[in-house]
Amino acid sequence: MSEYKYLQNINSPEDLKKYKDEELIEISKELRQYIIDIVSTNPGHFASSLGVIELTVALHYVYNTPYDKIVWDVGHQAYAHKILTGRRESFCTNRQLGGICGFPSIFESEYDAFGVGHSSTSISAALGMAVSSCYKGEEDRHVVAVIGDGAMTGGLAFEGMNNAGVEKSNLLIILNDNNMSIDPNVGGLNQYLLDITTSKTYNKVKDDIWNTLGKIRRFGPNTRAFIQKIENGVKSIIMKQSNIFEAMNLRYFGPINGHDVNHLVKILEDLKDIKGPKLLHVLTKKGKGFEAAENNQTIWHAPGLFDKETGERLVSKFDKTQAPKFQDVFGNTLVELAEKNEKIMGITPAMPSGSSMKIMMDAMPDRAFDVGIAEQHAVTFSAGLAVDGMMPFCNIYSTFMQRAFDQVIHDVALQKLNVVFCLDRGGVVGDDGATHHGAFDLAYMRIIPNMTVAAPMDEPDLRNMMFTAQLPDMGPFTIRYPRGRGITPDWKTEMKELKTGKGRCIKKGKDVAILSIGAIGILVKEADEKLLKENIDASHYDMRFVKPLDEELLHQIFSEYKSIITLEDGIIKGGFGTAVIEFMVENNYSAKIKRLGIPDEFIEHGTQQELYKLCGYDTESIYNAVKDMIK
Repeated sequence: MSEYKYLQNINSPEDLKKYKDEELIEISKELRQYIIDIVSTNPGHFASSLGVIELTVALHYVYNTPYDKIVWDVGHQAYAHKILTGRRESFCTNRQLGGICGFPSIFESEYDAFGVGHSSTSISAALGMAVSSCYKGEEDRHVVAVIGDGAMTGGLAFEGMNNAGVEKSNLLIILNDNNMSIDPNVGGLNQYLLDITTSKTYNKVKDDIWNTLGKIRRFGPNTRAFIQKIENGVKSIIMKQSNIFEAMNLRYFGPINGHDVNHLVKILEDLKDIKGPKLLHVLTKKGKGFEAAENNQTIWHAPGLFDKETGERLVSKFDKTQAPKFQDVFGNTLVELAEKNEKIMGITPAMPSGSSMKIMMDAMPDRAFDVGIAEQHAVTFSAGLAVDGMMPFCNIYSTFMQRAFDQVIHDVALQKLNVVFCLDRGGVVGDDGATHHGAFDLAYMRIIPNMTVAAPMDEPDLRNMMFTAQLPDMGPFTIRYPRGRGITPDWKTEMKELKTGKGRCIKKGKDVAILSIGAIGILVKEADEKLLKENIDASHYDMRFVKPLDEELLHQIFSEYKSIITLEDGIIKGGFGTAVIEFMVENNYSAKIKRLGIPDEFIEHGTQQELYKLCGYDTESIYNAVKDMIK
C-alpha cells in the first residue's frame, strides 16, 4: 500500500474528511488505480465502479455516513464505497468464499445501508428510510439513493419516484447517467435523458442556475423563495411540457459532470440545504480511467482476469475447453429455430450479451427485443405477443424471474399462452452470491398450473427442449439451465421432439437409484466411478422434467428400489426432490429417500464447485450419500 500516499491512511469516511478539497482529486486517482490493481487479479465487476469514483468520494466527503444513508443501485457500483468504508484491506477477498460480498450487504458493514443485488430498488428503500427518519424527528439525517447502470429503466424506480414526490422527506436521488447497464441502455427514458443532456438551451440556463446556486448562502432567509422562482422560470423558458421528474414533484438539478470531484462536493453541500425530495442528474462514463473499459463497456462490465498494463483479457484454461456455454447454445439454437419458424420472437430484460439473445438481435433485429431492466414487462410483453399468435422465447436469469412471478401466473399461465421461459443461471452461479443464485425456479415454477418445467443435462437436450417448446399448443413452457459450460463439444445435433414429461435411464444398477434433474446430473458419473470400485452399483435416471413428472418411470423405480437419492441444483424445499416425495406418498410407496440440493438458507458467494460442496451435492457428497443409503 506504500504506493498509495493517501489511500493507505483512509480506513473510514472520517479519515477522508481530514483532507483538503484539492486533495480529493489525487485520492480519486489512487482509488481508481487500486480497483484496477485488485480486480485485474481477482475478477469482479469493473467498469461500473470506475465510473463512480469521484461521486463516491464526494458523497462520503460531504455526508455523515453511516448516520446519513447511501443506497447503491445497482450494487456492483459500490467497490469504491467499500474501500472507503473500512474494507480496503479485505477488498482482495471480494467475491471469494469467506471474503467480502461483491454487493452492498447490511450484514457486512454499517455503511451498507441496504442490500442491493437486483436493480431499481434504491429509491423505494431510501424513501422508507427517509420517511422513518422524519417520523423519528431526525431532521438532520440525509438519505441518498444512487441509481444508475440502467437501473432507472426498471418500473420499481418509477413507483418509488411517484411515491417520493408526495412525501416531504429529505430524500436525494442521484441519477448516475452513463447510458449503460451491462449492454447499452434502451427505451424512451434513455432517449429522454439524452435529449436533456444535449439541449444547448437547457444546459445554458442550468449552468446559469448552478452559478447562482454556488452563492446560495448569500441569499439568507429568502433562499427558498428565490430558488423556486428560478426553477419556475426554467420550466416556462425551456420546456413546453414539464420535466418528467418535476412532474413527479421531484426538484430536478443537473445535468452535471460526474468526474469533477470538487464540483460534486460543492453541489452536494448546497443540496443538503434544500429540503424535500430532489433529483441530481450526474453524467459519468462507465469504465472511466481505463481505456479498454471505456472503449468496450459491455465486455469490461465483468471482464475476468486481465493485464492491467496492456488491457489484455486473460483466458483461463477452462474457457479454452471445447464445450460451449449453455447460453451460447441457447442463442444459436434460437436463431436456428427462428429461421424455420417465422412466429418466433426473442425477449430479454437488459441481458442480451449475458443471455446470448444478442445473437438473434444481430441476425434478426426486427424479431428480438431488449426491453430494459423490466422483468415484469418482459413477461407481459411476451404474453401480448403470444395471444396474437407469435411464439415468444422470453430469456431471463433465474434470480430475476422472481420479480415477474405474478405476471407468469396471471398473464401467461392462467391464459395458457405459448410462452417459452428460458431461465439462464439456474442453480448456484458462483461469486455473485446470494442475490444472484438461481435457487428457487424449479420450486416456484412447478407449482403453477398449465406450466411445463424442464431442465437439460447437456447441450443437445437443451436444443431438443427448445425445439419441443415451440411446437403448437405446448402452452407455458419453462427451460432452466446453469451458468457456464456443458460437456458436449459436438453439441450442434439435429433437433428432435421430446415427449413431454418423459425421463431417461442413463445407467442401470441394482443397489440404489439416483434421480437427477438438469446439468448437475453430470456429477453422478464421477461419483459412480468411485462407487463401482467398491462394488456398489447405482442406477442413474435423468428425469428431464419436473412438471409433469414421468410417473410411468417413477412407478418402475419405486417398484425396484427401496433406496432413492434425488439430486438438483436448486432449493430442496418444494423442489424436484419434494415432487418425488409427493409422488411416493400419493401412490402409497415406501422408500428411503435422500434429497441433495440447496438447503433452506441463502447461500453466499464462492466458486460453483466450492458451493456444490458447501451445499452438500458435489461428487464426494453424492458418493457419501449413496454409501450411507445402503448401509
